[in-house]
Amino acid sequence: MVTGRGRSAEGARAGSDALDRASRVAGEVCDPELPMLTLADLGVLRGVEFEEDGVLAVSLTPTYSGCPAMAEMRAATVEALRDAGFPLVRVRTVLDPPWTTDWITERGRRALAEHRIVPPGNAPASRSGPVELNLSPTRRAATVTCPHCAARDTAEVSRFSATSCRALRQCRVCREPFEYFKEI
Repeated sequence: MVTGRGRSAEGARAGSDALDRASRVAGEVCDPELPMLTLADLGVLRGVEFEEDGVLAVSLTPTYSGCPAMAEMRAATVEALRDAGFPLVRVRTVLDPPWTTDWITERGRRALAEHRIVPPGNAPASRSGPVELNLSPTRRAATVTCPHCAARDTAEVSRFSATSCRALRQCRVCREPFEYFKEI
């Protein structure tokens, strides 16, 4: 966090400008699995701040606790910030609160749709306390509209697609396959 303690007004303003610039740079880093989305669009970028030791700290929340793309997100964020003139960068993984598809921005949802990936609906209500373990059949999306012909008669072909965030579906009308970004 940038503070004005012990700094002149000019120094505090310069720190604020640097933080704004760092936030813009970090916000432009693209997701490695969904390159049409930035980490900010995806809601993975949680914060950018200067720590007391002068290190620029970036907070990221993975979409899944074992998300295989986190290492790439971390490396791309550090590289972008170093290229922008921030030599000391630390990336923190923030797990609480857990990421939810509700954090995908409207711009991100439009980008998914433009690439024929159906954006997620509303995430299920979150609960606090112990995590319920449910071994019953996986919850399925109620109705998913085909991004090709707008038919509502679609079926899930595979619970997982190119990434664990997406499912593969097929339209029963036009027969085209498409991806669906699962809500969590």
